[in-house]
Amino acid sequence: MGRKFPKQTIRDVDLRGKTILLRADYNVPLTKRGQISDDLRIRASLPTLRYLLEQNCKIVIMSHLGRPKGKDLKFSLKVVADHLSKLLSRPVELLDDCVGEAVHQAVRRAPRGSILMLENLRFYDEEEADDLTFAKSIQRAVRADYFVQDGFAVAHRAHASTHAITLCVPGLAGLLLEKEYVTITEAMNKPKRPLVAVIGGAKVSDKILLIKRLIKKADRILIGGAMSNTFLHCRGFNVGKSVFESGMEKVVAEIYDLAAAKVGVENVDDFLVLPIDVAVAPEISKDFPRQEVNIDKIKNSDMALDIGSQTIEKFTKILAGAKMVIWNGPLGYAEIDNFAIGSARVALAIAQNKGVVSIVGGGDTADFILKWDGHDGANFTHVSTGGGASMALMAGKKLPGIESLLDAYGLR
Repeated sequence: MGRKFPKQTIRDVDLRGKTILLRADYNVPLTKRGQISDDLRIRASLPTLRYLLEQNCKIVIMSHLGRPKGKDLKFSLKVVADHLSKLLSRPVELLDDCVGEAVHQAVRRAPRGSILMLENLRFYDEEEADDLTFAKSIQRAVRADYFVQDGFAVAHRAHASTHAITLCVPGLAGLLLEKEYVTITEAMNKPKRPLVAVIGGAKVSDKILLIKRLIKKADRILIGGAMSNTFLHCRGFNVGKSVFESGMEKVVAEIYDLAAAKVGVENVDDFLVLPIDVAVAPEISKDFPRQEVNIDKIKNSDMALDIGSQTIEKFTKILAGAKMVIWNGPLGYAEIDNFAIGSARVALAIAQNKGVVSIVGGGDTADFILKWDGHDGANFTHVSTGGGASMALMAGKKLPGIESLLDAYGLR
């Protein structure tokens, strides 16, 4: 059986007693009080950390949190270090910088089997600039034997901690990165059929490559969210005050042409399934009741904020017969309960289909699923930790944070 992951992982190299510089993605959502509201990304990194601890490694974790302007301690990783310490039942020491002599001395003094965490990488502009000098400064401070990339959610970005660092120290994949890559690429390359794709979210422009690839791979594509408003607008429907992208007529026409080339013009509307009714309100607010109208009855004063009951019924019937589902993007304004009904009913239809393999893209979709599911996404085969990364991988793009790791040729 061939190897499914093209790069060397932490299992391929003897890491006993080594110093490891590990890139995690601990960019977790925080409450207004600065507490972690969802720790999925932290918990997803535990298998890699535990494996490295079994090898008696000295682990130095680096991550970013939020979008600070300079060294803003509101975005300190202390809350993450404290939480990780509780999850692992062992100390996680947060250093007050990610470069410099003080960091070097702290790492040098730390014993094997210990975990340290560097302070927020984005306190330095050089991080997002993929600055090689900055990457060298990190490595000079840590003196790692190996770099381990386990931050799947940042693997689609060429930053100093995902790309330039691999020019300074040999890079391996962590277990989370490997799992995400193999699960998503296997789903796209060897789908169980029928494969139904559910695509929502805000912008068609963000998902053009994904939609084009899904036209080749999927048996049906269900379209909701603000994205469906753009499709409806381009097909001549009045969408009132709804959020939609203007100037997308050529893109949508190309999408329909690709679909027609696959299934025939007469079958396009059965392949690219748009809403037939929507839930509307005068504005985005929890104060307005849910009202449903057919797509040809949207008033100028209406905002379409969710798929309607007829569409929900149509979508759920299709999903009941699916063998594989790929879902990327909520189907309505899911932050408000009245307009989360479409997403919730689709989630239920997938969860009740016991024979289905279900892949949920990260970002807003994962956030919704984890709140809806209540069991850590246990009703779904795979809930990705990466929004943009999972979408890019599904679209067939190469991810810089994976491409720059050591090749696995000749192994296993």
